[in-house]
Amino acid sequence: MSKVDQIDDTSAPLIEHLAELRKRLIWSVLAFSVAMLACFAVWNPIFNFMTRPLCVALAKLDQTCTTYLLSMQEGFFLAISISMVGGLCLSFPVISFQLWRFVAPGLYKSEKGAMLPFMLASPFMFGLGAAFAFYVITPLAFNFFLGFQQPGTLATGVAQGESQVAGIAFQGSAQAYLSLTIAFIVAFGLCFQLPVLLTLLGKAGIVTSRGLAGVRKYAIVAILMLAALATPPDVISQLILFFTVYPLYEISIFLVARTERQREAQMRADGTLGEDESLFGDDDAPEDKKA
Repeated sequence: MSKVDQIDDTSAPLIEHLAELRKRLIWSVLAFSVAMLACFAVWNPIFNFMTRPLCVALAKLDQTCTTYLLSMQEGFFLAISISMVGGLCLSFPVISFQLWRFVAPGLYKSEKGAMLPFMLASPFMFGLGAAFAFYVITPLAFNFFLGFQQPGTLATGVAQGESQVAGIAFQGSAQAYLSLTIAFIVAFGLCFQLPVLLTLLGKAGIVTSRGLAGVRKYAIVAILMLAALATPPDVISQLILFFTVYPLYEISIFLVARTERQREAQMRADGTLGEDESLFGDDDAPEDKKA
């Protein structure tokens, strides 16, 4: 084994690993606690920002943007929920760094170089998916949900022979609205992890670009089912999610194929693979290598 691939630190006793884990956990908890307290101090502006899609949808219907506290303690738990989510987002870089500091000494330097890009890409893709959900999906969803309202009629305004119509108006719980919005953000943030996950699995040799291309039709069905479950029951939102996630699957195939080509090139440079040989064989070679 070359010096480049040597593990940085020598093997440590179990007690030292536990002490290191304790240290990293303490730093992570401290970072989360400080970030949570900071968010609790400004939970109201955060809530105002989170309700913008709802306010825009209500403004189109000439309605006041108001949510309600259905129980006496709901306001407090609403602030706590916002503080916890905001604290986790703010402290995530610190938590990720502590996780990396704990895992890195047990990795070869080549493995560190392979893992670091994925650790940087993962929060970026999650943020991209969260932004897409907040600025694109939630306005469509709230417009759809609020479309089921109807105005009622006054008893004094009902003409003879006409029936009175009961009104349907939005009087939503603030906590329920926040939970729905966070669910959208988390769902799309996780969906945008697809290229990162599949590329990492491809780099580990668990999946191949040929195999991913071979199950493309099943992936389409799975994405359609995901769209039906993760979005409101309207066709527009489901199509938006499908046409957003499916290109990510195709991008994943391209990234896995690129990883396979890089692995073959490295093995040929090391002399472990002949110039005319393929690491994946005729059946499992990446599709773009057949040309």
